[in-house]
Amino acid sequence: MSITMRIAHEVSDALAAGRPVLACESTIVTHGLPRPRNLQVAREAEELVRSLGAVPATIGVLDGEAVVGLSGAELDRLAGDAGVAKLSARDLPVAAATGVSGGTTVAATAHLAHRAGIRVFATGGLGGVHRGASTTFDESADLPALARLPIVVVSAGVKSVLDVPATLERLETLGIPVAGYRTDAFPGFYVADSGHPVTQRVESPEQAATAWRAARELGLDAALLVANPVPVEHQLSPAEHDAALADALAALGAAGITGQDATPFLLQRVRDATGDRSLEVNVAVYRNNMTLGARIAAALAG
Repeated sequence: MSITMRIAHEVSDALAAGRPVLACESTIVTHGLPRPRNLQVAREAEELVRSLGAVPATIGVLDGEAVVGLSGAELDRLAGDAGVAKLSARDLPVAAATGVSGGTTVAATAHLAHRAGIRVFATGGLGGVHRGASTTFDESADLPALARLPIVVVSAGVKSVLDVPATLERLETLGIPVAGYRTDAFPGFYVADSGHPVTQRVESPEQAATAWRAARELGLDAALLVANPVPVEHQLSPAEHDAALADALAALGAAGITGQDATPFLLQRVRDATGDRSLEVNVAVYRNNMTLGARIAAALAG
């Protein structure tokens, strides 16, 4: 069986003509949002990107084939199947060999986007260093992937259940530039300010595009991470967020849960405590990042 990657005609035509293209991940569709809201959000996000003059390229895997630019029917299929896999970059070869279908994580989406020639990728939140990683070594594959993929990644920081300062340290160690978008604070996904600063910022899509071009001219290979905070009016109340996180951490300690099970446990506790409010923040984050990603793609194509 050959290992394949299929690029939709609309995407390949846009790339060949130098028109703006924005890569979009599919794990928010397959694993990030409840059904049928997941499909609704994915379709609305693609329409939003088109309204801003860019071509959306949602990336996923169908029957082992990596697809850059899922069709409407293919998106329907991934969104409707609760049994599809969550695929990181390391999972792609075996998925190809065994015919697995799944949503692609940040690491896998970024890799496939770069292979296709797409320069900008918008996601919700980046993976990072997990709490307790000094003993478990639990760190998202997103970070080393971005250290070797020269694309722009738009993200609302990382979820606050992760070890945010350790994540920022790893980003620095890996040589991944982080620029706050009109902010000096690193976003905390559910909240606009994680409580930790960023040392650089950009004020416009054009500045982000210029920074990416400068990195290429300087021979730097890492991604440019544009940290785009959720609008304050859409964030989870900081007080509610802090209380939910504190309760989740206390429950984690009481349950004795460690390692790779810790972060899903914490996220679920936060969702349980905040109900639909955290879900709506998730959607607002995604739309906000799609908007900025499309504008950066347009600036790079201009």
